[in-house]
Amino acid sequence: MSITVLIIGLLVFFAHFLSMQFRRTHIPDVLVLVILGIVIGPILGFVAPSDFGRIGSLFATIALVVILFEGGTTLDLSVLSRSLTTTGILALGSFTLTTTIVTLIGIYVLNFTILPACLLGLILGSTSPAVVIPMVTSLRLSDKPATVLVLESALTDVLSIIGVFALLQIHLHGEVAPGKLIGEVLAAMIIASFIGVMGGIGWLMVLGRVRDFPNTISSTLAYVFIVYGLTELLGFSGAIASLALGITLTNFEKFGLHRIPSIDRNIVPLNEIDKAFYSEAVFLLKTYFFVYLGISIQFSEINLALTSASIVLMVYAMRLALTRLIFRDTSYSLRDAAITSMMGPKGLASAVLATLPLKYGVPGGEMIRDVTYMVVLISIALTALLVMSYPRDFSQRIYSHTLKKPLPAESAS
Repeated sequence: MSITVLIIGLLVFFAHFLSMQFRRTHIPDVLVLVILGIVIGPILGFVAPSDFGRIGSLFATIALVVILFEGGTTLDLSVLSRSLTTTGILALGSFTLTTTIVTLIGIYVLNFTILPACLLGLILGSTSPAVVIPMVTSLRLSDKPATVLVLESALTDVLSIIGVFALLQIHLHGEVAPGKLIGEVLAAMIIASFIGVMGGIGWLMVLGRVRDFPNTISSTLAYVFIVYGLTELLGFSGAIASLALGITLTNFEKFGLHRIPSIDRNIVPLNEIDKAFYSEAVFLLKTYFFVYLGISIQFSEINLALTSASIVLMVYAMRLALTRLIFRDTSYSLRDAAITSMMGPKGLASAVLATLPLKYGVPGGEMIRDVTYMVVLISIALTALLVMSYPRDFSQRIYSHTLKKPLPAESAS
């Protein structure tokens, strides 16, 4: 027990060191944390995912909720309204093309039948908010592309989750209902967003009185957990509700909510102390989550590793082409477009969903899990390497040529 507590304390200081190094070297801390998890887990065997029991998956869910909420609090409504079209095209385009690429590889390379191949495609169709949001914050992208990336990661997570559960129901019952599937996707996104907004309004009504109580700095975060849990119990996406709640609290005046009589016009939903607290919470949760993710990764045959690497390379090549098409506008700088093309890592949702086909008895379920874990690791590593290499002149010139964007003045000279 004493060694475990010692390691927990050392991890926090190590993560602070990695964050400082990221600003200097552009080596993302998330990659190092995943590798650390691999070393103490699969390689040395000090810990295993089973050692955490049900706490492991619970912790991963808490990390996702807090990261999405904190990401929502950073989104400005005026920027958000200008980004919806771009977000929709990027999210749907990336999700659809990624799912298609992975499904075809599943059929023709892994010799899956249609159902397991589609499941693998849907599992890997999303990008990870737990990876993307902290990196976007650290890289200090412009408001519009940062907003696009945050929303894309949240929306594609929902699409993956709903798609996978729909196919598992087809596997169990043998029914295909495209209309019902589309309806469930729209309901999960629209109704969950509505619940998040209404939850935000409710919190604004009582926040003034709550702050009269002692020790209430964590009360908003506790309320986010309540909204998430209730939304999930109702059968909708708690992740989207958490994001919508964060957006509502930050932009309540722009939504016109200050006109509601029960809401104090002068209230500050998130003051600087609150923001510092949530930022620190995200930092701590991110640290332990990515170590846990590394512990959970399972290594299998070399051909699966090569297939996983091929999947990642093809998906990132597709994303580069898609970014070039969507970010043609001159308002997007070369750096904004290049970083966007790099942000295709897989993470929490993919890792959790990958365990379901095996539980449901889908043929090839174990292979789906192993390929997914490898893709998560390789995609995070590739994102890290691309981000780290971008400041070099050679890399910028390649992106400038590929994305048809002019070099920044200092690089051009």
